[in-house]
Amino acid sequence: MELRARDRVPELTGLLTVVALALVFGAVLGWIPERALPRAPEWVLAAIPHVNAVVSVLAIAIILAGWRAIRNGNVARHRTAMIAGLVLFATFLALYLYRVSLEGPSGFPGPAAVEQFVYFPILGIHMLLAIVCIPLLFYVLLLALTRPAGELSGTNHPRVGRVAATLWLVSFALGTVVYLLLYVLY
Repeated sequence: MELRARDRVPELTGLLTVVALALVFGAVLGWIPERALPRAPEWVLAAIPHVNAVVSVLAIAIILAGWRAIRNGNVARHRTAMIAGLVLFATFLALYLYRVSLEGPSGFPGPAAVEQFVYFPILGIHMLLAIVCIPLLFYVLLLALTRPAGELSGTNHPRVGRVAATLWLVSFALGTVVYLLLYVLY
């Protein structure tokens, strides 16, 4: 019996999700030893949040362009945009996890009331959506990579893709608000 990726999309989605979330939680919870990573100069570490804000805004624009492309029937442009969005997401995540592994999560520098009633709720929703997006993104990506474009409309790709793109956009937007609260407003 031949096993093919196209026949194992849910299993591969689960495997990739577990690996990705293990990396995320490992970095955030400090399970990755700091000495396991080369330490960049302080100016590089300080620049990462600002670079990630730019990456987030670019990702929002690219995801919206990909969504518009598929609504207009332009599959090639949609595919290009969504792959670019995934590359931006991976770039964001790699930079974020690198910085968090070395320095830990950023503390909120503003007033306690803003932290409790504005920052934490926005951060919590952003993090929840980011976590929920991971398996959805892997699922639609694996469907797209294992099938010809003409077959995708007969799969869950369009339905799950709409949900994934919506949550992805909201997560990136809320992440940008978190950035503004941490590095611009306070």
